[in-house]
Amino acid sequence: MVSFERFVIDDSNPIYLQITLFVKRGIAAGIIKCHDEMPSRRVLSATLGVNPNTVQRAYRMLEEEGVIESRLGAKSYISVDEKQVEDIRTQLLESDVCAIVRTMQQLGASEEETVELVRKLWKQLESGSDLK
Repeated sequence: MVSFERFVIDDSNPIYLQITLFVKRGIAAGIIKCHDEMPSRRVLSATLGVNPNTVQRAYRMLEEEGVIESRLGAKSYISVDEKQVEDIRTQLLESDVCAIVRTMQQLGASEEETVELVRKLWKQLESGSDLK
């Protein structure tokens, strides 16, 4: 069963998008795997304290994208193959990096400065140091 115990609602995006992103990040990280069972819409809405229509919208989006498979009156399951996992991972990485690059450009940083900062922070994280 896909666990939402680490899911945290924030004000940055609509909740249904946060749910879809949470599932996709779990898939990309290998935490959520093909054939894992999703919580029922009713259970997830109660767990998260959100309107059932919000969860329904997230599940519908995931179904349309081919990430989950649902049958009327039955449980929903993760339904992705290796190519879809790689596509999801690439999409998420590109989206996150694009946001970082856009911010660095807005702050007037050069490409070299941006790459050097990423290298520095990467090494800090690899060594177990906390970022400030």
